[in-house]
Amino acid sequence: MRRLAVPLALFLAAISACGGVGGSSGGGAAAGSTLTTMGFGLPDEIATTRVDAFTKAHPDIRLTINQGQFDEQAFLSSVASGNAPDLVYLPRDKIGGYAARGALQPITGCVADHAIPTGDYYPAAARQVQLGGQWYGIPEFYNSVVLIVNDKAAEDAGVDPAEIDTRDWDALAALARKMTKSSGGTIERLGFHPKLPEFLPLWAKANGADLLSADGLTPHLDDPKVAEALAYAAKLVEEQGGWTRVKAFADTFDYFGAGNPFAKDQLGMLLTEQFVVSAMAGADPDAAVTVLPFLGRDGAPVNSVGGNAWAVPKGAKNPGGACTWMKEMTAADTWIAAARARQAKRAAEGKVDIGTYTGNQKADAVIFGEMRKPSGREAYDDAVEVIRSVQQAGFTVPPSKAAAEFTTAYQQAGTRVLQGEQTAEEALGQAQAEAVKALGS
Repeated sequence: MRRLAVPLALFLAAISACGGVGGSSGGGAAAGSTLTTMGFGLPDEIATTRVDAFTKAHPDIRLTINQGQFDEQAFLSSVASGNAPDLVYLPRDKIGGYAARGALQPITGCVADHAIPTGDYYPAAARQVQLGGQWYGIPEFYNSVVLIVNDKAAEDAGVDPAEIDTRDWDALAALARKMTKSSGGTIERLGFHPKLPEFLPLWAKANGADLLSADGLTPHLDDPKVAEALAYAAKLVEEQGGWTRVKAFADTFDYFGAGNPFAKDQLGMLLTEQFVVSAMAGADPDAAVTVLPFLGRDGAPVNSVGGNAWAVPKGAKNPGGACTWMKEMTAADTWIAAARARQAKRAAEGKVDIGTYTGNQKADAVIFGEMRKPSGREAYDDAVEVIRSVQQAGFTVPPSKAAAEFTTAYQQAGTRVLQGEQTAEEALGQAQAEAVKALGS
C-alpha cells in the first residue's frame, strides 16, 4: 500500500475537478462500446443468469469480465495508472473510504439519468453506498446475521434449541460452557463461536451502542457499553479454551460441505451470515439445526448486514455503460430470473433451496412471497422465516472517509483483548484515539 500512495495521490490530484457519472458527464451506453469489470466472477447460476440478461438486452456492448475476487492493491493500482475498469465489484463497507480518497466517482447523476429505483433497495444496504449525500455504489446481495444452533449440543445441555434466548447474557454464557466439550486441553466441541473481532459491531449494538455516529464522523469506541460487550464476548472465548485454541479449532471448520461443524458435532452455536445456511441447505439437507434471530439485551433483533456493491472507478472509460450494467444487474426482474435458475438447479439436484437474498426488496417480495415453497425440511423452512424476519432490523457501521482505518482500529482492539494483552477499556481507548486521528474528528 505504501508504494501505491504516491502515484494514487498524484492521480487523484489530477482528477479532483472531474464530475461524477451522469448528469452533464454521461448518458447511456453507446452501441458498439466496451465494458470491463473487476472483482466479479461467474461461479454459479445466479451470476450467469444475470449476465446473460444483460448481454441479451445489450448485444452491442462488448463485455469483458476479469474474473476473480476484489483485490485492493490491483484496484488502486489500476486507478492510479489511469487504466481503471469501467466497474468494480467490492464489499460495501469499503465504499466510503474509496469514495473519500477519490478512487470512486459519485453516481448520483447516473441514478437519476437511468431512473434506477433506489427505493427498491433495503435501507441499510442503500445507506452503506452513500457518502456526503452522494451515491457511490449500487447494492447487490443482502447478507443477514443469524444464530445457528446444533440441536444435539442443545439436547446435551438440556435445553430446547427453539427456546434459547440471547437477551440473557448470563444464561447464554452458561449455555456456551455446557455445550463446550474438551479432552486433555483439546477442544472437541466449541460451545458458542461469537465471531470476534469482526462481529464487534453486532455485540456492541446488542448492548445498545454504536461504534460510529450516523454521519460517519464521530467514533464511539470508548463508550462503556462497547467495552462491556467486548469484555463479555472475549470472556466467552476464554472460558471455552482461550483465543489460541478456539481460533485454531475454528480454522479447521468447513462450513460449506456435508462435513460442516454442525454435522460433525464440533460446534454448538454460531453467529453467522445467512449464506452459510444456504450452503448447508445445499450440502446437508437433513442437518439437525435450529436457526434463531440474535436478540439484543432489549429483546429487539440485531442484524449486522453486509454484501457487495457495484461502483464506478475514477477514470472509467464507459461510465454510461457502467450505469446500464448496474441497473440491469440489480433490477427486480433480473434478480427474480436468477432466483428461478437457482431454484430449478437445486430442485434438479434434489437439494434444498432457501431462496436468494438480494439487496432489492421488490425482488425479495416475489422470491419469498410467490416463488419459494416449503421444502419439507423443517429446519430450513423455519430458517427462511427467521432470516426474513430480521431483514428490516439490518444495520451497518456507517460509511466514512476512513472506513478501512476505522475497521482496523476496532478489530485490532478486539484481537488485543482476545490475546490477553489489554483490557477491553484499554484496547478500545487506544482504538478510539486511532479512529479520531483517522477521521479527523
